[in-house]
Amino acid sequence: MKKSPLKVGFDLDGVLLYNPARIFRPITIAVKTLLRRKAPTKTEFYYPKSTIEKILWNIVHWSSLYMADGVDEIKKLSKEGHIQAYIITSRYDCLEGDFRRWMKKMHADEIFEATYHNKKNLQPHIFKEQKIKELGLDVFVEDNWDIVKHINSHTRANALWITNAIDKTIRYDKKFLSLKDAIEFLKLKIKN
Repeated sequence: MKKSPLKVGFDLDGVLLYNPARIFRPITIAVKTLLRRKAPTKTEFYYPKSTIEKILWNIVHWSSLYMADGVDEIKKLSKEGHIQAYIITSRYDCLEGDFRRWMKKMHADEIFEATYHNKKNLQPHIFKEQKIKELGLDVFVEDNWDIVKHINSHTRANALWITNAIDKTIRYDKKFLSLKDAIEFLKLKIKN
């Protein structure tokens, strides 16, 4: 009997797209902690409201430079029927144009079952939680540690974490330095 394909979701920035700016997460948390004079008690992400903030948010997302090594392996696993792949990005609605541009550039319709971006501007961890549950994903590949923790505590999906140079000391058993490494782990999971 043929094994059912693994349902795998992928974040966009920092996972499918190489983004050197992802190392700023711990710096951002430190600044927020200093400004509030205490550590944040809940996961909360910034949302750009004004026109100028939205323009700046677009500029920040230009730091997603190119497709990460491993996208071709996702395509192969998908074509061979080993995985059903989905893109779930928490990019807000103001980034839809750039999201569509990347989907076209990577020929996402040839690789992924469906692609989703955060049209209703929900908090990123909430948006991803809802989509993971709705799609019944087995695995989600994410680069944000706060979202990984949320996925693990609020869904049945296994979160694979693409870490960065600063956060790599955090203990986590499904932590990888690149998408390619995470895909190699997925291949082993598929074989077993």
